[in-house]
Amino acid sequence: MSTTGAVRVLSLYEGFFAGGARILHSDVVAGLAAGGAQEHHVLSLTSSARRDGSVQRAADDGRYRSLQAAGVRITAFDRVAGDRPVAPEDFTADELAVAAVAIADADVVLSLKEQPLSLVVALERAAMLPDRPLAVCLHRSDPTHSGPALEWLRHASASGAVTTTIACASSTAAAYAAAGVQVAEALVVDNGIDTGRFRPAVRGEKRAIRARLGIPERAPLVLLAARFDAMKDPGLFLRSVALHAARRPDAHYLVCGSGMTMANPGFASLVAASGIPAGTPLHALGLREDMPELYRAADIVALTSAFGEASPLCLAEGAASGATPVTTDVGDAARIVEGVGVVTDRDPVRVAAAWEHVLAHRGALRAAALLTRPRWDRSRMVEDYRAIVESMQLRDVLAA
Repeated sequence: MSTTGAVRVLSLYEGFFAGGARILHSDVVAGLAAGGAQEHHVLSLTSSARRDGSVQRAADDGRYRSLQAAGVRITAFDRVAGDRPVAPEDFTADELAVAAVAIADADVVLSLKEQPLSLVVALERAAMLPDRPLAVCLHRSDPTHSGPALEWLRHASASGAVTTTIACASSTAAAYAAAGVQVAEALVVDNGIDTGRFRPAVRGEKRAIRARLGIPERAPLVLLAARFDAMKDPGLFLRSVALHAARRPDAHYLVCGSGMTMANPGFASLVAASGIPAGTPLHALGLREDMPELYRAADIVALTSAFGEASPLCLAEGAASGATPVTTDVGDAARIVEGVGVVTDRDPVRVAAAWEHVLAHRGALRAAALLTRPRWDRSRMVEDYRAIVESMQLRDVLAA
């Protein structure tokens, strides 16, 4: 225990860069730290990231700043996150020493996804890993796409270094169990969002937001909030835009997220190949920090992911803001949008038809989405995590 009696919790991050899992975990940490019964520290394996066609400094990231504002201490190794996670053999002796002290000073350790477990494996190999209960927070429905990190998780769970997994979706828990990850305790905590931030527009607000974006007040607006990554399949979204725009020339389409900008040659190439009619209003905004406003402006929040999703935050955030979710059948997406949105095949014809169906039934679907707001509130998620951390710490004390 700390001198204040608070439970000391260390979270391991691969780095600070755009992504739903980082948003969610940082929200959990900030919420837990605010209660005063827990002290939180984050150890990031990197201080910047080269991702999605851009370089992102940790100190510029919204999650980094929100954690600092919540009084969470952050330590970051002077490394750049790239196309592959930091491997166990990459760590220096000094980095291992810093990590060993940070873990020894904690009562409970949480790993944001499996990538940071390279550090745990490295500490085990060097006989420097302190004996602390460690939970891995899992956010994929297809662990085979996590590269070498899956083997690090298998190793750490087999050795007993990882005692618990906390999955954000039932599909995630099942996928990792099938992939050979066996732990003493496998838990599921559904994602939650800040329904104070993600709320429907008040009178005149939607018009003002759209005016700033150059979008007419009554134009249909389809939003894709995703990073530029094969997992998100932006090509499917753009091909769907091409078909839908031919039918609805009044519609506007907005994409945002890291790398989702014409300045990224990869994205620009996909736009050129998609067949989108000339003059179609496609707003490619790149990385944004004003997501609540963008959701309030939208009629549809689209998700065209091909794999890897578990419990996509954008669907809940969009629905809570009044936008209707239209998603491919990935992870727990179908369960999330049941009764409030549409699940479609991974076919641009079907996707475009689903968008048109939603626009034709917009009023009823929006009303249904807004009725679900209470079930998405993050307070339930934070309390679930609080109970898990305290249970892990108590079991460790009793076992000592």
